[in-house]
Amino acid sequence: MIHGFPRIHTDNPLRLGLDWLVTDDLPCTPKHAALTDKIIGVFYDVYNELGYGFLESVYAEAMMVALRQAGLSARREVSVPVWFGSEKVGQYFADLLVDNTVLIELKAARNIESAHEAQLLHYLRATEIEVGLLINFGMRPQFRRLLFDNARKKIRENPCKSVAKVSA
Repeated sequence: MIHGFPRIHTDNPLRLGLDWLVTDDLPCTPKHAALTDKIIGVFYDVYNELGYGFLESVYAEAMMVALRQAGLSARREVSVPVWFGSEKVGQYFADLLVDNTVLIELKAARNIESAHEAQLLHYLRATEIEVGLLINFGMRPQFRRLLFDNARKKIRENPCKSVAKVSA
Protein backbone atom coordinates (compact mmCIF):
# COMPACT_ATOMS: atom_id res chain seq x y z
CA MET A 1 0.00 0.00 0.00
CA ILE A 2 1.45 3.38 -0.97
CA HIS A 3 0.85 6.36 1.31
CA GLY A 4 3.20 8.89 -0.24
CA PHE A 5 6.02 8.03 2.17
CA PRO A 6 9.22 6.28 1.09
CA ARG A 7 9.55 2.63 2.06
CA ILE A 8 11.87 2.32 5.05
CA HIS A 9 13.92 -0.85 5.33
CA THR A 10 14.99 -2.27 8.66
CA ASP A 11 17.05 -5.31 9.48
CA ASN A 12 14.07 -7.26 10.83
CA PRO A 13 14.46 -10.80 9.45
CA LEU A 14 10.72 -11.52 9.80
CA ARG A 15 9.21 -10.40 6.55
CA LEU A 16 5.98 -12.34 6.97
CA GLY A 17 2.94 -10.14 6.68
CA LEU A 18 4.79 -7.47 4.73
CA ASP A 19 4.01 -6.55 1.17
CA TRP A 20 6.28 -9.19 -0.38
CA LEU A 21 6.39 -7.51 -3.79
CA VAL A 22 7.76 -4.31 -2.26
CA THR A 23 10.36 -6.03 -0.07
CA ASP A 24 11.33 -8.76 -2.54
CA ASP A 25 14.14 -6.61 -3.95
CA LEU A 26 15.92 -6.27 -0.60
CA PRO A 27 19.49 -7.52 -0.53
CA CYS A 28 20.22 -10.64 1.52
CA THR A 29 22.68 -8.73 3.71
CA PRO A 30 22.01 -5.17 4.86
CA LYS A 31 24.11 -2.34 3.43
CA HIS A 32 27.34 -1.87 5.42
CA ALA A 33 26.46 -4.96 7.47
CA ALA A 34 30.02 -5.70 8.59
CA LEU A 35 30.48 -2.16 9.92
CA THR A 36 27.09 -1.98 11.63
CA ASP A 37 27.64 -5.41 13.19
CA LYS A 38 30.95 -4.18 14.61
CA ILE A 39 29.29 -1.01 15.96
CA ILE A 40 26.50 -3.05 17.55
CA GLY A 41 29.14 -5.23 19.22
CA VAL A 42 30.80 -2.09 20.60
CA PHE A 43 27.39 -0.91 21.84
CA TYR A 44 26.87 -4.13 23.80
CA ASP A 45 30.39 -3.89 25.24
CA VAL A 46 29.65 -0.37 26.49
CA TYR A 47 26.21 -1.37 27.78
CA ASN A 48 27.57 -4.42 29.61
CA GLU A 49 30.15 -2.27 31.38
CA LEU A 50 28.08 0.85 32.16
CA GLY A 51 24.54 -0.51 32.32
CA TYR A 52 21.68 1.97 32.19
CA GLY A 53 20.94 5.18 34.07
CA PHE A 54 23.55 7.62 32.71
CA LEU A 55 22.96 10.64 30.48
CA GLU A 56 23.33 10.29 26.71
CA SER A 57 26.52 12.38 26.83
CA VAL A 58 28.21 9.76 29.04
CA TYR A 59 27.26 6.99 26.64
CA ALA A 60 28.40 9.09 23.66
CA GLU A 61 31.84 9.58 25.17
CA ALA A 62 32.08 5.90 26.13
CA MET A 63 31.09 4.92 22.58
CA MET A 64 33.78 7.22 21.18
CA VAL A 65 36.43 5.52 23.34
CA ALA A 66 35.19 2.02 22.52
CA LEU A 67 34.88 2.74 18.79
CA ARG A 68 38.46 4.04 18.67
CA GLN A 69 39.63 0.92 20.56
CA ALA A 70 37.83 -1.18 17.94
CA GLY A 71 39.82 0.57 15.19
CA LEU A 72 36.96 2.71 13.88
CA SER A 73 37.01 6.46 13.30
CA ALA A 74 34.13 8.40 14.81
CA ARG A 75 33.02 12.01 15.19
CA ARG A 76 30.57 13.47 17.72
CA GLU A 77 27.89 16.12 17.24
CA VAL A 78 27.92 16.05 13.45
CA SER A 79 26.10 19.05 11.97
CA VAL A 80 23.15 18.17 9.72
CA PRO A 81 21.62 21.18 7.93
CA VAL A 82 17.86 21.54 7.44
CA TRP A 83 16.69 23.09 4.18
CA PHE A 84 13.36 24.56 3.19
CA GLY A 85 13.36 25.13 -0.53
CA SER A 86 16.75 26.62 -1.24
CA GLU A 87 17.26 28.23 2.16
CA LYS A 88 18.92 26.77 5.22
CA VAL A 89 16.43 27.11 8.08
CA GLY A 90 18.22 25.25 10.86
CA GLN A 91 20.46 22.39 11.76
CA TYR A 92 20.44 19.19 13.76
CA PHE A 93 23.38 17.61 15.48
CA ALA A 94 23.64 13.85 15.01
CA ASP A 95 25.30 12.09 17.94
CA LEU A 96 27.97 10.06 16.12
CA LEU A 97 29.25 9.41 12.61
CA VAL A 98 31.37 6.28 12.20
CA ASP A 99 33.82 5.91 9.30
CA ASN A 100 31.86 8.60 7.43
CA THR A 101 29.39 5.82 6.64
CA VAL A 102 26.99 5.17 9.54
CA LEU A 103 25.07 7.80 11.52
CA ILE A 104 24.36 6.85 15.12
CA GLU A 105 21.64 8.40 17.24
CA LEU A 106 22.01 7.56 20.92
CA LYS A 107 19.15 7.42 23.41
CA ALA A 108 18.90 6.73 27.12
CA ALA A 109 15.13 6.21 27.19
CA ARG A 110 12.82 3.55 28.55
CA ASN A 111 12.13 2.27 25.01
CA ILE A 112 12.79 3.24 21.43
CA GLU A 113 9.80 5.20 20.15
CA SER A 114 8.66 6.11 16.66
CA ALA A 115 9.74 9.73 17.27
CA HIS A 116 13.32 8.51 17.80
CA GLU A 117 13.21 6.60 14.52
CA ALA A 118 11.78 9.66 12.75
CA GLN A 119 14.64 11.78 14.11
CA LEU A 120 17.24 9.42 12.65
CA LEU A 121 15.39 9.20 9.34
CA HIS A 122 15.42 13.00 9.09
CA TYR A 123 19.19 12.93 9.62
CA LEU A 124 19.58 10.30 6.91
CA ARG A 125 17.32 12.22 4.54
CA ALA A 126 19.33 15.43 5.02
CA THR A 127 22.72 13.82 4.35
CA GLU A 128 24.35 11.52 1.84
CA ILE A 129 24.65 8.90 4.59
CA GLU A 130 22.36 5.94 3.87
CA VAL A 131 22.65 3.79 7.00
CA GLY A 132 21.81 4.77 10.55
CA LEU A 133 21.76 3.04 13.91
CA LEU A 134 19.39 4.07 16.66
CA ILE A 135 20.96 2.84 19.89
CA ASN A 136 19.15 2.91 23.22
CA PHE A 137 20.92 2.56 26.57
CA GLY A 138 17.62 2.01 28.39
CA MET A 139 16.69 -0.57 31.01
CA ARG A 140 17.42 -3.15 28.33
CA PRO A 141 19.73 -2.55 25.36
CA GLN A 142 17.94 -1.88 22.08
CA PHE A 143 18.95 -0.91 18.58
CA ARG A 144 17.38 -0.32 15.19
CA ARG A 145 19.24 -0.34 11.91
CA LEU A 146 17.63 2.03 9.40
CA LEU A 147 18.35 2.49 5.71
CA PHE A 148 17.40 5.45 3.55
CA ASP A 149 18.90 5.00 0.08
CA ASN A 150 20.22 8.08 -1.70
CA ALA A 151 17.97 7.29 -4.68
CA ARG A 152 14.96 7.80 -2.38
CA LYS A 153 16.19 11.17 -1.13
CA LYS A 154 15.40 13.11 -4.27
CA ILE A 155 13.04 15.94 -3.45
CA ARG A 156 9.74 15.44 -5.21
CA GLU A 157 8.31 18.47 -6.89
CA ASN A 158 4.71 19.23 -6.07
CA PRO A 159 2.76 20.02 -9.25
CA CYS A 160 0.26 22.02 -7.19
CA LYS A 161 0.86 25.71 -6.62
CA SER A 162 1.30 27.17 -3.19
CA VAL A 163 -1.89 28.45 -1.58
CA ALA A 164 0.08 31.46 -0.33
CA LYS A 165 0.71 32.55 -3.94
CA VAL A 166 -2.92 32.34 -5.03
CA SER A 167 -4.64 35.72 -5.10
CA ALA A 168 -8.11 36.01 -3.59
